[in-house]
Amino acid sequence: MDIPSVKNEDQYKALRDKGFSKEKSARIANTPNASKKGGNAKPYEEWTKHELYEQAQKVGIEGRSSMNKRN
Repeated sequence: MDIPSVKNEDQYKALRDKGFSKEKSARIANTPNASKKGGNAKPYEEWTKHELYEQAQKVGIEGRSSMNKRN
């Protein structure tokens, strides 16, 4: 069986290395914008301490009160 035709060869190879089948790797690599991240959230480095605290609270991270924001 031939290697399927793909638009994003690097992504295809990375998916194959992770154990995806040839067909699934090709399908993902051929999807428009498949390698782009979704959402419009700013990077965590740009979040305020309050925003970071609220996000940590949402996902249940313990020890929030002793955390600080360091670069």
